[in-house]
Amino acid sequence: MENWVIRKIEEKDSQDVAQVIRAVFDELNIPKIGTAYADPYLDFMFEEYSKPKSVYFVVESKGKIIGGAGIAPLENEADSICELQKMYFLPEARGLGIGSQMMAICLKSASDFGFEKCYLETMPFMHDAQKLYKKVGFESICSPMGSTGHVSCPVWMLKEL
Repeated sequence: MENWVIRKIEEKDSQDVAQVIRAVFDELNIPKIGTAYADPYLDFMFEEYSKPKSVYFVVESKGKIIGGAGIAPLENEADSICELQKMYFLPEARGLGIGSQMMAICLKSASDFGFEKCYLETMPFMHDAQKLYKKVGFESICSPMGSTGHVSCPVWMLKEL
């Protein structure tokens, strides 16, 4: 599948992005409570990422959204810290290097926004994701930062930008 493009989210994408995220949660049996699944703005991603120092990118293939990831300020933390948010890909988007490209674009955006550190939360069984995070310089930390509301995500990582 070489016909894919990474672009900024558009208003028309919000429902498709929410469907991708929910599909990955169902597929991987990720807890629905205390995770991104329960975020009240999941169906309003365009609006949420239209806020200052926030951006969300989607991967599109043949007119279909197959993944996405975003950057936003980390709530209740220093202004210099952002969060990598809602990085999820459908099975057909995995193993193609899309995650690495998405990560590079997100981290460049974070840097351009003036953030100094990037935080993320993930699940212990998401080994491929953690491998990618470590490859680009994220390090495990021993407690959560900010207030994401994602109490069911027990793996926390931080990267200097």
